Amino acid sequence: MKLSVVIPAYNEEESISETLRALYQTLAKYGIDHEICVTNDNSRDNTLAVLQGLQAEIPSLVIFTNPGPNGFGYAVRYGLERFSGDCVAVFMADMSDDPEDLVKYYYKMRDTGTDAVFGSRWQKGGSVIDYPALKKVINRVANMIIRLMMNIRYDDTTNAFKLYRRETMEGIKPFLSPHFNLTVELPLKAMVRGYSYEVVPNSWTNRKYGESKLKIKEMGSRYFFILLYCLIEKHFSRGDFRKKTTKPAVEVSR
Repeated sequence: MKLSVVIPAYNEEESISETLRALYQTLAKYGIDHEICVTNDNSRDNTLAVLQGLQAEIPSLVIFTNPGPNGFGYAVRYGLERFSGDCVAVFMADMSDDPEDLVKYYYKMRDTGTDAVFGSRWQKGGSVIDYPALKKVINRVANMIIRLMMNIRYDDTTNAFKLYRRETMEGIKPFLSPHFNLTVELPLKAMVRGYSYEVVPNSWTNRKYGESKLKIKEMGSRYFFILLYCLIEKHFSRGDFRKKTTKPAVEVSR
């Protein structure tokens, strides 16, 4: 099962080297067949030059450049339209996600046959390090609203770090979100459309360099739009977009 890792990168020259080296070394250690797909989202710093310099060191590194429109969601979508693996994970460029957790996701998918693996930073075994207090409060409130409105038990929908089978990713298209609300669109669509998932505790560490690209004041209405879209699909689409299951052939006696 080949693993693709899609990483959006905008002005990450200080973080990207450490992230990619740790990710590659971890996946190579476990012998996991993989590719690391970084979408340079028209960075204004030296991100692209740093990536190009790493290609000789990291043979599984694939570089995309998103010509535009730009934004977190667009950059992730650019990679999701071009990866070659049997499954694909969205991973952050700032080393907030742990490569060891990705290995746990991969084995969980392989061993259970599930359609997706979602991380939870808040369940037993998960952790957050240096999480800004205000963002933590907003995060928990937002996830509570999502749980109540969608009637689900999963408690970390806004967590971008997730793994999907190729068939699952194809089944939740077309993508709508141009920004960070894509992190909510992907798992909610997967749930609404009947794809199975497992939850694995994961850790999150605040970035060491640069500044967060997530602007909370700009995202409220966008998250709410996607939440309403998925809620409407859940109750009114009459199953038109649900996962298609192949019925076993029935032998007919003659």
